[in-house]
Amino acid sequence: MNAAPPTDRPRSGAGSPEAVLNTLPHPVLCVREDGRIMDVNVSAEAFFELSAIVLRRHDLKELVPFGSPLIALLEQALERNAPVNEYRVDLGMPRTGGERIVDLHVAPLAERPGMLVVVLQERTIADKMDRQLTHRGAARSVTALAAMLAHEIKNPLSGIRGAAQLLEQSASDEDRALTRLICDEADRIVKLVDRMEVFSDERPIEREAVNIHAVLEHVKRLALSGFGRNVRIVEEYDPSLPPVLANRDQLVQVFLNLVKNAAEAIGDAADGEIHLSTSFRPGVRLSVPGSSTKVSLPLQFTVRDNGPGVPEDLMPHLFDPFVTTKPTGSGLGLALVAKIVGNHGGIIECESQPRRTLFRVLMPMFVGGDVQHPRS
Repeated sequence: MNAAPPTDRPRSGAGSPEAVLNTLPHPVLCVREDGRIMDVNVSAEAFFELSAIVLRRHDLKELVPFGSPLIALLEQALERNAPVNEYRVDLGMPRTGGERIVDLHVAPLAERPGMLVVVLQERTIADKMDRQLTHRGAARSVTALAAMLAHEIKNPLSGIRGAAQLLEQSASDEDRALTRLICDEADRIVKLVDRMEVFSDERPIEREAVNIHAVLEHVKRLALSGFGRNVRIVEEYDPSLPPVLANRDQLVQVFLNLVKNAAEAIGDAADGEIHLSTSFRPGVRLSVPGSSTKVSLPLQFTVRDNGPGVPEDLMPHLFDPFVTTKPTGSGLGLALVAKIVGNHGGIIECESQPRRTLFRVLMPMFVGGDVQHPRS
Protein backbone atom coordinates (compact mmCIF):
# COMPACT_ATOMS: atom_id res chain seq x y z
CA MET A 1 0.00 0.00 0.00
CA ASN A 2 1.37 3.39 -0.88
CA ALA A 3 1.11 6.55 1.12
CA ALA A 4 -1.57 9.08 0.31
CA PRO A 5 -0.99 10.29 -3.26
CA PRO A 6 0.49 13.74 -3.68
CA THR A 7 -2.03 16.48 -4.27
CA ASP A 8 -2.15 17.36 -7.94
CA ARG A 9 -4.49 20.36 -7.92
CA PRO A 10 -3.46 23.98 -7.55
CA ARG A 11 -3.83 25.25 -4.00
CA SER A 12 -5.76 28.39 -3.20
CA GLY A 13 -4.55 31.01 -0.77
CA ALA A 14 -4.86 30.69 3.00
CA GLY A 15 -8.43 31.17 4.19
CA SER A 16 -10.02 30.15 0.88
CA PRO A 17 -12.83 27.54 0.92
CA GLU A 18 -10.51 24.97 -0.67
CA ALA A 19 -7.81 25.61 1.93
CA VAL A 20 -10.38 25.15 4.70
CA LEU A 21 -11.68 21.90 3.19
CA ASN A 22 -8.17 20.54 2.90
CA THR A 23 -7.56 21.02 6.62
CA LEU A 24 -10.55 18.82 7.52
CA PRO A 25 -9.62 15.31 8.74
CA HIS A 26 -12.76 13.83 7.12
CA PRO A 27 -13.08 12.93 3.41
CA VAL A 28 -15.30 15.40 1.53
CA LEU A 29 -16.50 14.86 -2.05
CA CYS A 30 -18.57 17.00 -4.39
CA VAL A 31 -20.58 14.82 -6.78
CA ARG A 32 -23.16 15.36 -9.52
CA GLU A 33 -26.65 13.92 -9.20
CA ASP A 34 -25.59 11.05 -11.49
CA GLY A 35 -22.76 10.18 -9.06
CA ARG A 36 -19.90 11.66 -11.08
CA ILE A 37 -17.14 12.96 -8.78
CA MET A 38 -16.37 16.61 -9.45
CA ASP A 39 -13.98 17.50 -6.64
CA VAL A 40 -12.45 16.07 -3.44
CA ASN A 41 -10.35 17.26 -0.53
CA VAL A 42 -6.97 15.90 0.55
CA SER A 43 -8.52 13.56 3.15
CA ALA A 44 -10.65 11.96 0.42
CA GLU A 45 -7.50 11.31 -1.64
CA ALA A 46 -5.97 9.54 1.36
CA PHE A 47 -9.17 7.60 2.14
CA PHE A 48 -9.58 6.20 -1.38
CA GLU A 49 -5.78 6.04 -1.97
CA LEU A 50 -6.24 7.81 -5.31
CA SER A 51 -5.29 11.29 -6.46
CA ALA A 52 -7.88 13.99 -7.18
CA ILE A 53 -7.28 13.71 -10.94
CA VAL A 54 -7.99 9.96 -10.89
CA LEU A 55 -11.01 10.33 -8.60
CA ARG A 56 -12.56 12.89 -10.96
CA ARG A 57 -12.54 10.24 -13.69
CA HIS A 58 -14.85 7.98 -11.67
CA ASP A 59 -18.45 7.73 -10.59
CA LEU A 60 -18.92 7.26 -6.85
CA LYS A 61 -20.58 3.88 -7.38
CA GLU A 62 -17.33 2.59 -8.91
CA LEU A 63 -15.53 3.16 -5.61
CA VAL A 64 -18.05 1.57 -3.21
CA PRO A 65 -19.62 -1.92 -3.08
CA PHE A 66 -22.59 -2.77 -5.27
CA GLY A 67 -25.82 -1.72 -3.55
CA SER A 68 -23.97 0.50 -1.07
CA PRO A 69 -26.22 2.60 1.23
CA LEU A 70 -24.23 5.64 0.09
CA ILE A 71 -25.84 5.52 -3.39
CA ALA A 72 -29.31 5.32 -1.80
CA LEU A 73 -28.48 8.33 0.37
CA LEU A 74 -27.59 10.37 -2.71
CA GLU A 75 -31.01 9.63 -4.17
CA GLN A 76 -32.77 10.47 -0.88
CA ALA A 77 -30.96 13.80 -0.55
CA LEU A 78 -31.97 14.74 -4.12
CA GLU A 79 -35.60 13.69 -3.62
CA ARG A 80 -35.98 15.53 -0.31
CA ASN A 81 -33.69 18.41 -1.26
CA ALA A 82 -32.41 18.14 2.33
CA PRO A 83 -29.43 16.63 4.16
CA VAL A 84 -29.58 12.92 5.09
CA ASN A 85 -27.34 10.87 7.39
CA GLU A 86 -26.65 7.22 8.10
CA TYR A 87 -24.38 5.89 10.83
CA ARG A 88 -21.97 2.98 11.19
CA VAL A 89 -22.11 1.86 7.56
CA ASP A 90 -19.60 -0.68 6.22
CA LEU A 91 -18.57 1.24 3.13
CA GLY A 92 -16.09 -1.42 2.04
CA MET A 93 -13.34 -0.84 -0.48
CA PRO A 94 -13.72 -2.99 -3.61
CA ARG A 95 -10.40 -1.74 -5.00
CA THR A 96 -8.21 -2.27 -1.92
CA GLY A 97 -10.42 -4.61 0.11
CA GLY A 98 -11.15 -4.37 3.80
CA GLU A 99 -13.79 -3.08 6.16
CA ARG A 100 -14.30 0.70 6.46
CA ILE A 101 -16.95 1.66 9.00
CA VAL A 102 -18.11 5.24 8.42
CA ASP A 103 -20.84 7.71 9.28
CA LEU A 104 -22.32 9.13 6.05
CA HIS A 105 -23.54 12.71 5.61
CA VAL A 106 -25.01 13.78 2.24
CA ALA A 107 -26.44 17.23 1.51
CA PRO A 108 -27.54 19.10 -1.65
CA LEU A 109 -25.35 22.06 -2.60
CA ALA A 110 -27.83 24.96 -2.59
CA GLU A 111 -25.64 27.22 -4.74
CA ARG A 112 -25.30 24.56 -7.47
CA PRO A 113 -28.50 22.62 -8.26
CA GLY A 114 -27.90 18.96 -9.08
CA MET A 115 -24.71 18.84 -6.99
CA LEU A 116 -24.25 17.08 -3.66
CA VAL A 117 -21.65 17.18 -0.90
CA VAL A 118 -20.68 13.85 0.66
CA VAL A 119 -18.82 13.73 4.00
CA LEU A 120 -17.40 10.46 5.35
CA GLN A 121 -16.56 10.25 9.04
CA GLU A 122 -14.54 7.11 9.64
CA ARG A 123 -15.56 5.30 12.81
CA THR A 124 -12.67 2.87 13.05
CA ILE A 125 -10.32 5.51 14.46
CA ALA A 126 -12.66 6.30 17.36
CA ASP A 127 -13.22 2.59 17.92
CA LYS A 128 -9.45 2.03 17.93
CA MET A 129 -9.04 4.59 20.70
CA ASP A 130 -11.67 2.86 22.84
CA ARG A 131 -10.21 -0.59 22.27
CA GLN A 132 -6.68 0.64 22.87
CA LEU A 133 -7.68 1.79 26.36
CA THR A 134 -9.15 -1.69 26.91
CA HIS A 135 -5.90 -3.31 25.74
CA ARG A 136 -3.89 -1.14 28.13
CA GLY A 137 -6.22 -2.08 30.96
CA ALA A 138 -5.76 -5.76 30.12
CA ALA A 139 -1.98 -5.32 30.07
CA ARG A 140 -2.08 -3.69 33.53
CA SER A 141 -4.15 -6.62 34.82
CA VAL A 142 -1.59 -9.09 33.46
CA THR A 143 1.23 -7.04 35.04
CA ALA A 144 -0.33 -7.37 38.48
CA LEU A 145 -1.07 -11.05 37.91
CA ALA A 146 2.49 -11.74 36.77
CA ALA A 147 3.99 -10.12 39.87
CA MET A 148 1.65 -12.16 42.09
CA LEU A 149 2.42 -15.43 40.28
CA ALA A 150 6.16 -14.94 40.52
CA HIS A 151 5.95 -14.57 44.30
CA GLU A 152 3.11 -16.92 45.21
CA ILE A 153 3.65 -19.79 42.79
CA LYS A 154 7.32 -20.15 41.82
CA ASN A 155 8.57 -20.52 45.39
CA PRO A 156 6.12 -23.31 46.38
CA LEU A 157 6.73 -25.03 43.04
CA SER A 158 10.45 -25.29 43.74
CA GLY A 159 9.59 -27.03 47.03
CA ILE A 160 7.19 -29.43 45.31
CA ARG A 161 9.79 -30.25 42.66
CA GLY A 162 12.48 -30.84 45.28
CA ALA A 163 10.22 -33.17 47.27
CA ALA A 164 9.39 -35.12 44.10
CA GLN A 165 13.10 -35.55 43.34
CA LEU A 166 13.73 -36.91 46.85
CA LEU A 167 10.85 -39.37 46.51
CA GLU A 168 12.17 -40.46 43.12
CA GLN A 169 15.37 -41.81 44.70
CA SER A 170 13.51 -44.47 46.73
CA ALA A 171 10.48 -44.99 44.51
CA SER A 172 9.63 -48.06 42.45
CA ASP A 173 9.75 -47.89 38.66
CA GLU A 174 5.98 -47.34 38.53
CA ASP A 175 6.08 -44.57 41.14
CA ARG A 176 9.16 -43.03 39.56
CA ALA A 177 7.09 -42.30 36.47
CA LEU A 178 4.67 -40.34 38.66
CA THR A 179 7.44 -38.34 40.37
CA ARG A 180 8.88 -37.55 36.93
CA LEU A 181 5.44 -36.34 35.87
CA ILE A 182 5.31 -34.03 38.91
CA CYS A 183 8.72 -32.56 38.03
CA ASP A 184 7.79 -32.07 34.37
CA GLU A 185 4.52 -30.34 35.21
CA ALA A 186 6.24 -28.11 37.77
CA ASP A 187 8.80 -27.12 35.12
CA ARG A 188 5.99 -26.36 32.67
CA ILE A 189 4.24 -24.06 35.15
CA VAL A 190 7.52 -22.26 35.90
CA LYS A 191 8.05 -21.62 32.18
CA LEU A 192 4.53 -20.16 31.92
CA VAL A 193 5.18 -17.89 34.91
CA ASP A 194 8.51 -16.84 33.39
CA ARG A 195 6.70 -15.79 30.22
CA MET A 196 4.21 -13.79 32.25
CA GLU A 197 6.97 -12.02 34.18
CA VAL A 198 7.73 -10.11 30.99
CA PHE A 199 4.50 -8.18 31.64
CA SER A 200 5.72 -6.95 35.01
CA ASP A 201 8.83 -5.33 33.53
CA GLU A 202 8.04 -1.62 33.85
CA ARG A 203 11.53 -0.30 33.11
CA PRO A 204 11.65 2.63 30.65
CA ILE A 205 12.07 1.59 27.02
CA GLU A 206 15.21 2.67 25.22
CA ARG A 207 13.95 4.05 21.92
CA GLU A 208 15.63 5.43 18.84
CA ALA A 209 15.10 5.90 15.11
CA VAL A 210 14.34 2.46 13.65
CA ASN A 211 14.00 1.52 9.98
CA ILE A 212 10.82 -0.56 9.98
CA HIS A 213 11.73 -2.14 6.64
CA ALA A 214 14.96 -3.52 8.12
CA VAL A 215 12.92 -4.97 10.99
CA LEU A 216 10.40 -6.59 8.62
CA GLU A 217 13.18 -7.95 6.41
CA HIS A 218 14.78 -9.56 9.49
CA VAL A 219 11.42 -11.06 10.50
CA LYS A 220 10.87 -12.34 6.97
CA ARG A 221 14.26 -14.10 6.96
CA LEU A 222 13.51 -15.75 10.29
CA ALA A 223 10.09 -16.86 9.06
CA LEU A 224 11.31 -18.31 5.75
CA SER A 225 14.06 -20.25 7.51
CA GLY A 226 11.64 -21.84 9.96
CA PHE A 227 7.91 -21.74 10.64
CA GLY A 228 7.02 -19.90 7.40
CA ARG A 229 9.05 -21.89 4.88
CA ASN A 230 5.86 -23.13 3.16
CA VAL A 231 4.23 -19.69 2.98
CA ARG A 232 4.66 -16.99 0.33
CA ILE A 233 5.52 -13.63 1.87
CA VAL A 234 4.60 -10.55 -0.20
CA GLU A 235 6.04 -7.11 0.61
CA GLU A 236 4.29 -3.81 -0.21
CA TYR A 237 6.44 -1.06 1.25
CA ASP A 238 6.45 2.72 1.01
CA PRO A 239 10.18 3.40 0.48
CA SER A 240 9.83 7.05 1.53
CA LEU A 241 8.56 6.15 5.02
CA PRO A 242 10.40 8.00 7.83
CA PRO A 243 11.92 6.07 10.77
CA VAL A 244 9.73 4.92 13.66
CA LEU A 245 10.51 5.94 17.25
CA ALA A 246 10.87 2.52 18.86
CA ASN A 247 12.99 -0.19 20.40
CA ARG A 248 14.21 -2.39 17.55
CA ASP A 249 14.32 -5.67 19.49
CA GLN A 250 10.78 -5.19 20.77
CA LEU A 251 9.52 -4.38 17.26
CA VAL A 252 11.10 -7.62 16.02
CA GLN A 253 9.25 -9.43 18.81
CA VAL A 254 5.94 -7.82 17.81
CA PHE A 255 6.12 -8.62 14.10
CA LEU A 256 7.70 -12.05 14.57
CA ASN A 257 4.74 -12.95 16.76
CA LEU A 258 2.21 -11.58 14.25
CA VAL A 259 3.87 -13.34 11.27
CA LYS A 260 4.17 -16.61 13.23
CA ASN A 261 0.48 -16.45 14.14
CA ALA A 262 -0.38 -15.81 10.48
CA ALA A 263 1.74 -18.76 9.31
CA GLU A 264 0.17 -21.08 11.89
CA ALA A 265 -3.32 -19.92 10.89
CA ILE A 266 -2.57 -20.70 7.22
CA GLY A 267 -1.22 -24.14 8.12
CA ASP A 268 -0.51 -26.42 5.17
CA ALA A 269 -2.66 -24.52 2.65
CA ALA A 270 -1.00 -24.63 -0.77
CA ASP A 271 -1.85 -21.01 -1.59
CA GLY A 272 -0.86 -19.55 1.79
CA GLU A 273 0.26 -15.90 1.61
CA ILE A 274 1.31 -13.33 4.18
CA HIS A 275 1.36 -9.67 3.08
CA LEU A 276 3.62 -7.22 4.89
CA SER A 277 2.92 -3.57 4.08
CA THR A 278 3.90 -0.11 5.30
CA SER A 279 2.30 3.25 4.58
CA PHE A 280 2.06 6.82 5.82
CA ARG A 281 -1.35 7.78 7.23
CA PRO A 282 -1.47 11.38 8.46
CA GLY A 283 -4.24 12.64 10.70
CA VAL A 284 -4.32 9.81 13.28
CA ARG A 285 -3.77 11.24 16.78
CA LEU A 286 -4.08 9.49 20.14
CA SER A 287 -4.76 11.16 23.50
CA VAL A 288 -2.16 10.16 26.07
CA PRO A 289 -3.76 9.19 29.42
CA GLY A 290 -3.05 11.75 32.14
CA SER A 291 -2.04 14.44 29.67
CA SER A 292 -3.74 16.99 27.46
CA THR A 293 -1.26 16.33 24.65
CA LYS A 294 -2.02 14.16 21.63
CA VAL A 295 0.49 11.92 19.90
CA SER A 296 0.49 11.66 16.13
CA LEU A 297 0.51 8.08 14.80
CA PRO A 298 1.10 8.45 11.06
CA LEU A 299 3.09 5.23 10.47
CA GLN A 300 0.97 2.22 9.55
CA PHE A 301 2.34 -1.32 9.38
CA THR A 302 0.13 -4.28 8.49
CA VAL A 303 0.40 -8.07 8.52
CA ARG A 304 -2.30 -9.75 6.42
CA ASP A 305 -2.87 -13.45 5.76
CA ASN A 306 -5.34 -15.54 3.78
CA GLY A 307 -6.00 -18.06 6.54
CA PRO A 308 -9.44 -19.09 7.85
CA GLY A 309 -9.84 -15.98 10.01
CA VAL A 310 -10.45 -15.34 13.71
CA PRO A 311 -13.69 -16.73 15.20
CA GLU A 312 -16.15 -13.86 15.62
CA ASP A 313 -16.72 -14.59 19.31
CA LEU A 314 -12.99 -14.15 20.03
CA MET A 315 -12.55 -10.83 18.25
CA PRO A 316 -13.53 -8.55 21.20
CA HIS A 317 -11.08 -10.43 23.48
CA LEU A 318 -8.27 -11.15 21.05
CA PHE A 319 -5.63 -9.15 22.95
CA ASP A 320 -6.70 -10.35 26.40
CA PRO A 321 -4.39 -12.81 28.18
CA PHE A 322 -5.12 -16.56 27.91
CA VAL A 323 -7.29 -16.10 24.79
CA THR A 324 -6.14 -18.43 22.01
CA THR A 325 -7.42 -20.65 19.20
CA LYS A 326 -4.38 -22.97 19.37
CA PRO A 327 -4.83 -26.30 21.18
CA THR A 328 -1.44 -25.91 22.90
CA GLY A 329 -1.23 -22.11 22.97
CA SER A 330 -0.83 -20.13 26.19
CA GLY A 331 -2.77 -17.10 24.94
CA LEU A 332 -0.03 -14.66 25.98
CA GLY A 333 1.48 -13.82 22.57
CA LEU A 334 -1.02 -11.18 21.42
CA ALA A 335 -1.39 -9.81 24.95
CA LEU A 336 2.37 -9.19 24.95
CA VAL A 337 2.17 -7.63 21.47
CA ALA A 338 -0.56 -5.25 22.71
CA LYS A 339 1.56 -4.33 25.74
CA ILE A 340 4.65 -3.56 23.65
CA VAL A 341 2.70 -1.50 21.11
CA GLY A 342 0.91 0.35 23.92
CA ASN A 343 4.21 1.06 25.70
CA HIS A 344 5.41 2.69 22.48
CA GLY A 345 2.32 4.93 22.44
CA GLY A 346 0.86 3.07 19.47
CA ILE A 347 -2.32 1.23 18.51
CA ILE A 348 -2.86 -2.32 17.27
CA GLU A 349 -6.09 -3.34 15.55
CA CYS A 350 -7.38 -6.55 13.99
CA GLU A 351 -9.87 -7.04 11.16
CA SER A 352 -10.80 -10.58 10.22
CA GLN A 353 -12.95 -12.47 7.79
CA PRO A 354 -12.35 -15.79 6.01
CA ARG A 355 -9.18 -15.59 3.89
CA ARG A 356 -8.42 -12.05 5.02
CA THR A 357 -7.12 -11.42 8.54
CA LEU A 358 -5.27 -8.14 9.01
CA PHE A 359 -3.33 -6.81 11.99
CA ARG A 360 -2.69 -3.08 11.70
CA VAL A 361 -0.11 -1.31 13.90
CA LEU A 362 -0.07 2.51 14.08
CA MET A 363 3.10 4.03 15.54
CA PRO A 364 4.70 7.46 16.11
CA MET A 365 7.47 8.49 13.76
CA PHE A 366 10.97 9.56 14.81
CA VAL A 367 11.59 13.29 15.02
CA GLY A 368 15.11 14.67 15.48
CA GLY A 369 16.01 14.71 19.17
CA ASP A 370 13.50 11.99 20.05
CA VAL A 371 16.12 9.39 21.10
CA GLN A 372 15.14 8.18 24.57
CA HIS A 373 17.55 6.38 26.92
CA PRO A 374 16.37 5.03 30.26
CA ARG A 375 18.03 6.51 33.33
CA SER A 376 20.64 4.37 35.00
